[in-house]
Amino acid sequence: MNDHPVLAELAQAGMRLGLPRMRSFLAWLGDPHLRYPVIHVAGTNGKGSVTRMVAAMLEAHGLRVGVTTSPHLQHVNERIRIGRTPIPDAELDALLTRLQREVRAWVAAEPPEDPAEAAVPLTWFEASVAAAFLHFADARVDVAVVEVGLGGRLDATNVVAPVATAVVTVGLDHTEQLGPDHASIAAEKAGVFKPGVPAVVGPVPHAALAVLRAVAAQVGAPFSAFGDTFDAGGVAVDFAYRGPGVAREGLALSLEGDHQVANAAVALRLVDVLPAHLRPSEPAIRAGLRLARNRGRLERLAPDLVVDGAHNADGAAVLAAWLAARPRAHRVLVLGAGGDKDVRAVVLALAPHVDEILTTRCAHPRARDPEALAGAVRDAVGGGLPVRAAGAVEHALPLARSRAEERGGEVIVAGSLFLVGAVRDLLGLD
Repeated sequence: MNDHPVLAELAQAGMRLGLPRMRSFLAWLGDPHLRYPVIHVAGTNGKGSVTRMVAAMLEAHGLRVGVTTSPHLQHVNERIRIGRTPIPDAELDALLTRLQREVRAWVAAEPPEDPAEAAVPLTWFEASVAAAFLHFADARVDVAVVEVGLGGRLDATNVVAPVATAVVTVGLDHTEQLGPDHASIAAEKAGVFKPGVPAVVGPVPHAALAVLRAVAAQVGAPFSAFGDTFDAGGVAVDFAYRGPGVAREGLALSLEGDHQVANAAVALRLVDVLPAHLRPSEPAIRAGLRLARNRGRLERLAPDLVVDGAHNADGAAVLAAWLAARPRAHRVLVLGAGGDKDVRAVVLALAPHVDEILTTRCAHPRARDPEALAGAVRDAVGGGLPVRAAGAVEHALPLARSRAEERGGEVIVAGSLFLVGAVRDLLGLD
């Protein structure tokens, strides 16, 4: 993944949840995040797809749409887009240089009490979000669609004044930061709900739904739940949507996987609850759904190669269902994972649908060592599959493709979005 020197300098701060410093710095900049309406999208899985669908529908309606998502696969530019176009390198360089200058002036004028904060006042993620907000204000967007980075309540994006919010899914991921169970995680994600602002919730576990509904009632957010207020059924290339006062038939997605139908339902409900001046027309809604793309999710990069960023139990279950529905060929799973991920849950979901597993790592600093990962995988599958530590992805990918070719099969790369980005880099894809 290509980084930027200004952001790399800030990466020393690591992860730091909380909003006071972010609010203070944005106020120093003149509150750029309050100059346009925002749609705020949270969720364990699916929030990136929903963000892209909503943005595509609004863009098809003729609006100038700012989009910020995370993580990026290959280039930091992906995090800051107008419509589907990432910010150009020259503009990003100028924006981050300006941001660096503003940070220094802000720290000098409002020095934090903690000397460590004075040295690195914003985290990498906070700086990237601030850059996106500033770019959208400079570009005079009509609306911005903002994807939450982690959780919701204390996420750096949760300084916006949204016109609509969503929690797409609630799963067991980032439990050290968000809590050990669905109810705890739902409470963190419900932090994006705001008084009087419509809150849209996708298919979530019962315990999570109860918490989300209670928080919405507590803050006074009109509440819409999948399967209750709105619903959708069918397959990705032909599905129907039902919501209050609206029925749409014959909808189609370009995004791969029938699980995207539920994500599309959340996106459709979001655009339906927008203020009238932002609400896309029916032709724009249909066109936007067909135009939306989400690279690195069930993406076929070559006839023998599929990549998917599945890195938790729910994501692996989606990938497993997709594999189960396809004709069976010899499958080589190339697996990489971050040190904080539940590898066992991912492997147990995917093992019935693959024939051998090669463990690997990309250059990301949190990537798990292939040997250690192979040990964890062997413990999970109990000897039921051949497992081999294949070193760095530069070595593992050609080896996997060679083994698949010998058997007329295919390679599945999963376990990490960072790994997916590294594979795209190796193939020269942009």
